[in-house]
Amino acid sequence: MPDQKIPEQEPGRKHSFIREKVVRPPMSRGQIVRRVAVYLLIAVMAGAAAGAGFAVARPLAERYLAPEETEESIPITLPIEEPETQPQPTEPEDTQEPSEPTEAVKDILKDAMEDYEYSVDDVNAMFSSLRSVVQEADRSIVVVHSVKQETDWFDNPVETSGLYAGAVIASTPHDFLIFTPDHAVEDADSIKVTFSDGTEADGTVRQSDQAAGMAVVAVDKSLLSDTARNNTQALTLGNAYGIRQGDLMIALGAPSGIVHSSAYGFVSYILRVAQVPDGVARVLYADIGSSAQAGTFLFNLSGELVGWVTEAFQSESGGCSVPAFTVSDYRTKLEKMSNGVAVPYVGIKVQDVTETMTSAGMPAGVYASECILDGPAYNAGIQNGDIVVRIGDKEIVSVKDYQTQVENLTVGRDVTIVVLRKGIDEYRELEYQVTVGAR
Repeated sequence: MPDQKIPEQEPGRKHSFIREKVVRPPMSRGQIVRRVAVYLLIAVMAGAAAGAGFAVARPLAERYLAPEETEESIPITLPIEEPETQPQPTEPEDTQEPSEPTEAVKDILKDAMEDYEYSVDDVNAMFSSLRSVVQEADRSIVVVHSVKQETDWFDNPVETSGLYAGAVIASTPHDFLIFTPDHAVEDADSIKVTFSDGTEADGTVRQSDQAAGMAVVAVDKSLLSDTARNNTQALTLGNAYGIRQGDLMIALGAPSGIVHSSAYGFVSYILRVAQVPDGVARVLYADIGSSAQAGTFLFNLSGELVGWVTEAFQSESGGCSVPAFTVSDYRTKLEKMSNGVAVPYVGIKVQDVTETMTSAGMPAGVYASECILDGPAYNAGIQNGDIVVRIGDKEIVSVKDYQTQVENLTVGRDVTIVVLRKGIDEYRELEYQVTVGAR
C-alpha cells in the first residue's frame, strides 16, 4: 500500500476543537434548605469549639501572663497622719483639792503595796505580755545579707558579707517589702534575705534613701517556702504622734548588734522640730540599747512599728539616750520607695520665718539655714540665708509648704526656685533653675 502523504499544517492556522459548557441544573428548594442547615450547623459547632477553647485557655493565660501586669499596676499606699497642733496634756487639768475618799483610797493602796512581798512570778507576769509582743513582731524581722565580691592584696577573690536587720513593712501579691539600713545594700553585689523559718531568698533593691540612711528591699514570694510565706506578716505602722515622754518602747531588729535581739527602754525626750534635708522631722530619744548601723526598730506596746534608730542627732554630751526617726514623718517618702520611686532631693535645711524675724525686716517665706554641700540647690547657686518664696508655681510661706512641694517634684527634672537675698539696703529677688536630685 503506498504511503499516503499527510498534508502539512499551514503556518498560523488554528484547529477547532469541540467545546462544551457544563450547566448545573438549578437547586431545588429542598436542597437549598438542607445546604443552609448544614452551614448553620457548622457555624454553631465552630462557635462552640471556640468558646470551649477560650474557657480552657483563659485560666492558664491569667495564671501565667496576667499576674505581673496586675501586680505592677497596684501601687502601695500608706495613710498619712497629721501631727497634733499642740501637745496634749499628760494629766487632766484639775485645780481642786482631792476629796477625802480619794485620799483614803490612796492610803489603802499605799499600805497594801508596802506590805505586799513581790516574787519572781510577779515580775514574770508583768513582762509576759511584753514577751508576747516581742515574739509576735519578731516573726516579721528578717536578716539581710550584704554580699560583696572583693580581692585581697594577692588578687585572690574574697567574698565579704554583712548581716543587718530588716522589717517587713508591706506584702503584695508578688513580693515582701523590707525596710532595712542603707548599709545593707550600699555597694552590694548581691543581697540575701533570711526569714524566721530559715528560708533564704534573693533580694533586690526597690529604692534607697541615703539622707535617712534606709532602703527598701523586695523579695519574690515564689522563692520562699510555704511556711515562710504563711508565717511572715507585714508589720503595722503605728502613729508616732501619740508617743509621749516617759512611754515604754520595745527595740527589735539588732539592738545588741545581733539580728533577732530585743531591748526595752523609755522615751526620755522628744525633739518635735528637727531640721533635716528639705523639711523637719520629729526625733525620739530613748534610753534603750541599740545599733543604728545593724538596724534597730522601735515598737509601741501594741507591736506597731513607730520608728528606727538613726546615726544622726547623736548627743555630743555622751548621754545614754539614742535618737530615732518616726515613721509618721516618713510615710510619704516610704510610700515612694516601696513603689520604686526615688525620693526627690533639693538639699536645703529650712526653718519658718517667725514673727520676731519678720518684725526685724525679714520677708515672708522659709529661711535657708543650710544649703547642703554639693546638693542640687547648692550647685545651682542658692546660698545660706536666702529666703525661699516660690518653688515652681507654688508660693512658699511655711516649712510645711516647702516640704510638700519638694515631695511632689520629679527626680531629674528642672524646677524654678525663687529666693530673696539680702543686699546692702534691701532684699533682691533671684531665680534659679535647680535639677531635682535623689536622696
